[in-house]
Amino acid sequence: MRALTYHGSGDVRVDNVPEPELQESDDILLRVTATAICGSDLHLYRGKIPMVDQGDILGHEFMGIVEEVGRDVTAVSPGDRVVIPFVIACGSCFFCQHELFAACETTNTGRGAIINKKSIPPGAALFGYSHLYGGIPGGQADYVRVPKANTGPFKVPGHLADDKVLFLSDILPTAWQAVRNAEIGQGSSLAIFGAGPVGLLTAACARMLGAEQIFMVDECGYRLDYARDAYGVIPIDFSHDDDPADSIIRQTAGMRGVDAAVDAVGFEAKGSTTETVLTALKLEGSSGKALRQCLAAVRRGGVVSVPGVYAGFIHGFLFGDAFDKGLTFRMGQTHVQRYLPELLEHIEAGRLNPEAIVTHRMALDDAVRGYEIFDEMQERCRKVILMPGAPAPS
Repeated sequence: MRALTYHGSGDVRVDNVPEPELQESDDILLRVTATAICGSDLHLYRGKIPMVDQGDILGHEFMGIVEEVGRDVTAVSPGDRVVIPFVIACGSCFFCQHELFAACETTNTGRGAIINKKSIPPGAALFGYSHLYGGIPGGQADYVRVPKANTGPFKVPGHLADDKVLFLSDILPTAWQAVRNAEIGQGSSLAIFGAGPVGLLTAACARMLGAEQIFMVDECGYRLDYARDAYGVIPIDFSHDDDPADSIIRQTAGMRGVDAAVDAVGFEAKGSTTETVLTALKLEGSSGKALRQCLAAVRRGGVVSVPGVYAGFIHGFLFGDAFDKGLTFRMGQTHVQRYLPELLEHIEAGRLNPEAIVTHRMALDDAVRGYEIFDEMQERCRKVILMPGAPAPS
């Protein structure tokens, strides 16, 4: 079968690899009909995530048709059309019983990304996301083995196109968790840092929940323009504004700041010269630029919600500012399975249209070009979907 594989920083290839087989009694074999390139995949593509081996199959946003099931699978059957959450959860451990699926303590045989973890086990395994997170082959492929199939696969109705439901695998639940963590409701004000796919869907979710004032900060003009037109955000281009937080505060009631801020950028945010040097010397794992701006933009008693990926140490966290303002922080990987039924209802009712952010639909054979377009923001790219069954252009 064909699969998108990692061969080093900036080097991914569509290779012919052996088809996966069932390994455990609760596995399924999935024929992939649609998969997407995620902003988190770019961390791997740029060589920013450790413990990725040559030949590893990438991709954690995917869906398809169940081809084969293990003897203990009861939740789905061959022929079912399903979306696969990027988080692999057992459904029965302490954390899964509390619907904290991303903290599942049984599926990850890797070490996780926590530096000071003591004896705490790692969180859940993730598809296609390094051996830190279990080394599970990803879904940018013709077929994929899906473990723990009584907990993960989510059936979707046939009348909804792949584009409309594919993002239930990751970025839509991630955006939803971000706004719910931010306590967004009718009349709320919100600042979103990052106009990538998660940032855009965060704006969509916040607008649906009744947010009155939404700021969006990025340096990509065409994505900011889209967010303004589609979701009514107030765009702030930080390539022309050295202090977006100050601009945000000046436009809020009483100059108090926003009720909440969402950091949808994460550790690859453009930082200061000092941060660039520290990162190069491996003395810092993440840039704190976006996070510091969130801290500054939020009013006293506000919330900072962080769906963006972070790793390691951060320079200049300004914890004293957070304490003085009495801020609440909520963050982490998404508990995808918890949110799927209600999000599907919103899609079916037309309240959410996640497919609107898609700009490029490509064959799996064109995945290398898809990564280049997305990474370099060519052709006004917002989101790339790959379709394994589609023929490559001649």
